[in-house]
Amino acid sequence: MNQNGDNIPGFKLPKLKPGMYKRIGVGVAAAAVLLYIGATSFYTVQEQERAAILTFGKYTSESSAGLHFKWPYPIQDVITVPAELTQRIHIGYRQESDGAVPVDDEAMMITGDENIVSADAVVQWKISNIRDYLYNIDDPDKFLRNSASSSIRAVIGSEKLDYAITDGKTVIQDKVRVLLVDLQKKYNTGIQIIDIKFQDIEPPSGQVEEAFREVTNAREEKNTKINNAKKYENDIIPKARGEAQALLERAEGEKKSRILNAQGDVARFNAIFAEYANNQSVTESRLVLETLETILPNAKIFITNSNSDTVNYLPLNELMRSTKDSPSAPAAVNPAPSAAPQGGDAK
Repeated sequence: MNQNGDNIPGFKLPKLKPGMYKRIGVGVAAAAVLLYIGATSFYTVQEQERAAILTFGKYTSESSAGLHFKWPYPIQDVITVPAELTQRIHIGYRQESDGAVPVDDEAMMITGDENIVSADAVVQWKISNIRDYLYNIDDPDKFLRNSASSSIRAVIGSEKLDYAITDGKTVIQDKVRVLLVDLQKKYNTGIQIIDIKFQDIEPPSGQVEEAFREVTNAREEKNTKINNAKKYENDIIPKARGEAQALLERAEGEKKSRILNAQGDVARFNAIFAEYANNQSVTESRLVLETLETILPNAKIFITNSNSDTVNYLPLNELMRSTKDSPSAPAAVNPAPSAAPQGGDAK
């Protein structure tokens, strides 16, 4: 049948039982509904994502990575966010495919001593609360960029340029991080600040930059010389202290040695004196003989009695000759004290 209601030659509608068309229509509609329910009831969350479940447009729960089931739309809907991914934003420049492109409106700021400085930073962050992230702020990226820029300007605006471009970089980073974390907590943004690092804090390019570069180089040279002087000091002082301690210990040892030797000499003298007091003549003779043996080690000693009235004759030449002829002869003649005549003295 054509548009005018006429039958098309060669085409005939199949003859079906009454109510069959209705059943087919219901089946097709049911299949479409089932297909729609199946397509909107299952969803997948990637490894670095988390999903917020909305029931009739209201946040009710969230799910982690994997395959999940929900009620079909519009009963429930799903919003996935990269909550497990650490993200970055750049302040003062943009990272393009061909390199970094500076953004002077963000980078240029005034220091506490009314100088201009250029500061570039990277903020690392991630989503800590999905509900706050989705509903408490309209544009999370823009809010984070503005809050980071305002925190940097607040801190650098209270510092001097010379300090900001030299020794104060780490301190400024810590202060900016504290301010930025406080802003996220104050507005419940659901954003966690992991870290903030300054790429450059330097004066604007041109003569000002060159002048501050010279100042920086001079300061670095000063610090290098100070460090070298401290190194030399740390090397010399311990050696001098060690040598002084060694001298003290040697002096103490010499002192103790001399004291002990003196004490030994005193004890020896006291012992000799005690023996001398007991028998003075014997001790005197023994001391004389020991002294002669010490000062005349190779001398021949002859002892005779000089208490007689006659002149003693000693054949010294013959005694010396006999001593040379017989090496085994005694070195000295030491008669017993009883052999001396009565009343004589041994000499």
